[in-house]
Amino acid sequence: LERRIIMNLEERNQNMREFFNRKIDSYDETHAKFMKTKKAITDSINIPISKVLDLGAGTGLELIYLFKKYPDIKVTAIDITENMLEELSKRPFADKVTTICGDFFKVDFGKRYDAVISTSSLHHFLELDKEILYQKIYDSLKLNGVFINADKIAESRKEEQDGIKDYYQNKDKKPHIDTPLCLKSELSLLENVGFTDIEVKDVDTENYKLIIARKSS
Repeated sequence: LERRIIMNLEERNQNMREFFNRKIDSYDETHAKFMKTKKAITDSINIPISKVLDLGAGTGLELIYLFKKYPDIKVTAIDITENMLEELSKRPFADKVTTICGDFFKVDFGKRYDAVISTSSLHHFLELDKEILYQKIYDSLKLNGVFINADKIAESRKEEQDGIKDYYQNKDKKPHIDTPLCLKSELSLLENVGFTDIEVKDVDTENYKLIIARKSS
């Protein structure tokens, strides 16, 4: 598949919403294996922070660690799945979180965040769409702010393209198909929108990487 193909984001996001709404009862149990990876996001923050944007916050699992380290911060949490955000609202730190149920590509992120974080949420989009999303993230950050993303990464360009091909051939048959990009594609997109000082770390979750990108200008 060539780069010029653009995903039907309305369809993709609605499918994600329906899928994860159905998984609410098992979500935390399923994602327990990702907790060290989620903790790595907080551990990678090495700047003072007071305002954070969490993309794909789900039930707020990664925020458990964030609020332990930074108990007085304010967080905006965006997720397309209302059942997930309902569970997040039951967390002890919920009064410090503003939740928005909506589509990353439609919701106004706001401005002047010290950090934008995400885990296991952004591996559902093609390159052209992700470049738009990364530009929104870049624009939402303060100068010297950081974007920290722990997510699934394809091992090669071929695996990346095979995943996209699988999605287009089977999206009406399977309820959920991941389309992760390879590391080279991810880094290129981040650089294209202006991020610098990009660092990549291994995490304990298979096929995942932690990517830290700074807005320096």
